[in-house]
Amino acid sequence: MSRATHPSPRRFDTVAIIGKHGDSLAGAALLELAAFLERRGHRLVADTVTAQDLSMAHVVAMTPAEIGANADVAIVLGGDGTMLGIARQLAPFKVPLIGVNQGRLGFMTDIPQERMLPALSEVLDGKLVSESRSLLEGAVEREGREIFRATAFNDVVVARGAGAGMVELGVEVDGHFMYNQRSDGLIISTPTGSTAYALSAGGPILHPELGGIVLVPIAPHALSNRPIVLSDSCEIRIELASGRDCSVNFDMQSLTSLQHHDRVIVRRSEHTVHFLHPEGWSYYHTLREKLHWNEYPSVFGQLK
Repeated sequence: MSRATHPSPRRFDTVAIIGKHGDSLAGAALLELAAFLERRGHRLVADTVTAQDLSMAHVVAMTPAEIGANADVAIVLGGDGTMLGIARQLAPFKVPLIGVNQGRLGFMTDIPQERMLPALSEVLDGKLVSESRSLLEGAVEREGREIFRATAFNDVVVARGAGAGMVELGVEVDGHFMYNQRSDGLIISTPTGSTAYALSAGGPILHPELGGIVLVPIAPHALSNRPIVLSDSCEIRIELASGRDCSVNFDMQSLTSLQHHDRVIVRRSEHTVHFLHPEGWSYYHTLREKLHWNEYPSVFGQLK
């Protein structure tokens, strides 16, 4: 992962906007954003669903792949779920993303809607902090044949079905046996995903610049099965030994069912997601705000 705080020399001539489909509250904000960008002289494009919601005939509608090939930056209005979906699709094209929060948490969509226009003015003028974050890629093998493949920005989760008993999983790292585990499942998380499902299951928070992958058991039968942080250069193999109605999902947005002896292979993706933040942005400020670490005054003086 990398980070830069200097003004960006890159020009943002073509700007893509992506919103949460079917959200009536987002519609007004999207129209406000579109008008703002047009006043600034940017060429405006939108994903096909957002263009339909805007009902603006002069806004060019594009697929994610077309946005990747044409846009200099994409502005996402919505929650982290909206960002997750588009981030995976645009990662191969290296299109940077700016997030405006209309959801509940906003770990990735960090600009509050009430500051949308002034914050975007700064970023589009080059007063920004940029960073890149890792993705995971995973595949499912059945009898030596690949049957499913997907990417994840937050996590890959192998889990039992609702109402089913525990699953038994065998885990290997770089060809070395790690353990057999009986549990409700296993979370394989990026540093970005460490503040999502992995955190609620008792995992550690990984700074986004850390090159690591965290494995977090879900309600393990043996309390000695603890979260572990691995190098992001490793390959993780999980074999389903037993369990009913099991599945593997990627960011809770794509999934496939598993059968006994299926293998899930997870490794770091060659692609990364690039974020742009307003100048002065701090990951620690995001943690304080979203995890409510800021109830008490800092011993170092005023919080920044």
